[in-house]
Amino acid sequence: MKHLKVADLMTDEVVSVAPGTAFKDVAKLLAQYDVSGVPVLDDEDRVVGVVSQTDLLAHTVPGSRPADHESTAAGPPSAGEVMSAPAVTVQAEETAAHAARLMTRRSIERLPVVDVEDRLVGIVTRRDLLRIFLRPDSEIRRRVTDDVLTDVLGVPAGDVDVHVVDGIVTLDGQVERRSQLPALLSLVERLDGVVAVASRVTARTDDTATRADHARHAMPW
Repeated sequence: MKHLKVADLMTDEVVSVAPGTAFKDVAKLLAQYDVSGVPVLDDEDRVVGVVSQTDLLAHTVPGSRPADHESTAAGPPSAGEVMSAPAVTVQAEETAAHAARLMTRRSIERLPVVDVEDRLVGIVTRRDLLRIFLRPDSEIRRRVTDDVLTDVLGVPAGDVDVHVVDGIVTLDGQVERRSQLPALLSLVERLDGVVAVASRVTARTDDTATRADHARHAMPW
């Protein structure tokens, strides 16, 4: 089954800065493009860090920077001095679900998308990832019926009824073997756009006990 990849959702036109970009210029870019952060790239377009609104604000609160005469001597900070590094990035071929988990775990809003050599190819945001939950219920139902039940598990048409409302999938019916039940639940939960699964599917035969007995008899005691 095909899962949405980061490449399917990312934006490939990315606002970025160099390590030497001045503090004020970074702030202007964030305001101009209404973004919460920008990747910092080296001379080969590799992502070396990220400057976020939080990074900028941390250098503007009282006591976070030197006195005025010292600041004048040293000059304003650059992107390379205020950025968060190393950058948290994701590769374009990763799944959207992986990117969502990474954002949640690291509490970030935007992920630079890189190729195998860590060169920037795009950006993906939480807003982009929310698009996977806007998939029509009819499309989710089709994928459960055709991809999961028919193609993967070989369940005859009509044996399991599939209802989808606001991304919540309800399954009702019977499959042939009990060993198919956990696979069915797992596969449906992993479909893009599925919010939750309620399964009332039962099995005609319990092949799990038979397999366990066979395994015990096969052991060389």
